[in-house]
Amino acid sequence: MLWVKAFHIIAIVCWFAALFYLPRLFVYHSQTKDSIGIERFKVMERKLFRGIATPSMIATLALGGWLLSYNLQGYMQSGWFHAKLTFVIGVIAYHIYCGELLKTFARDENHKGHVFYRWFNELPVLLLVGIVILVVVKPF
Repeated sequence: MLWVKAFHIIAIVCWFAALFYLPRLFVYHSQTKDSIGIERFKVMERKLFRGIATPSMIATLALGGWLLSYNLQGYMQSGWFHAKLTFVIGVIAYHIYCGELLKTFARDENHKGHVFYRWFNELPVLLLVGIVILVVVKPF
């Protein structure tokens, strides 16, 4: 079980690293005007999303499900766990929306400014804080 937990944490770190960096790339991409820079951002964003973020998300969810299987009954009776799952659903929704934004940039149809992406970049931090507090403190 400890090996599964260790790899789950590693996958989470990789997933969140990608979710922290991708919107930062969107900030810079939205400010870029030259075609070479725009194409470079498209490649970076695609590789980050497809090569790191999505595989890390899949690993996180698979390993989390594996951990859940060790004590399904206990977790399902815990209020903190239900709250945590709500936050995890939020992270998954954020990930999916990042994918939609990536497609918008790929089609050169972005209409949002860098300020939007700077604020958007803060959301996964809030979700991560909530998840960590719920898992470690188990307040209810």
